[in-house]
Amino acid sequence: MLKGIDPLLSGDLLKILDDMGHGDRLLLVDRNYPAAASGKPVIRLGEASILRAARALLSVFPLDGFVEHPLERMEVDDDPDRTTPVQDELLALASEREGRPLHYGVIPRLEFYDRAKDAYAVVHTLDAQPYGCFILRKGVIFET
Repeated sequence: MLKGIDPLLSGDLLKILDDMGHGDRLLLVDRNYPAAASGKPVIRLGEASILRAARALLSVFPLDGFVEHPLERMEVDDDPDRTTPVQDELLALASEREGRPLHYGVIPRLEFYDRAKDAYAVVHTLDAQPYGCFILRKGVIFET
């Protein structure tokens, strides 16, 4: 048990997040995503929702400030402008945590699976929300 660390962040997950470098990609996915097929380490968060998992991750995980879209989402029904409520809420949460407005990079569904092969690891939830698949690009922390 650690003070000030979200209990959803297990030791295994914290180690992966710590080992990741600037620009590495982390997948945050729903129950329908074939997480094990990626061949990457998979951390299973069980019944935690996508938003609950994102809240925990973004409490320690900086998003990349050097790229236009440090947060990407799976495209909904071949329509890049269409979003789901969970996608909207996650973007608002990430923008709040980062202290800056963010905009999604939108990835067509089949391309998402190809891009996921370059991820460092997968955080898998049992969230049943459709299109609950995201890529988070790790940023840097500047000492002030």
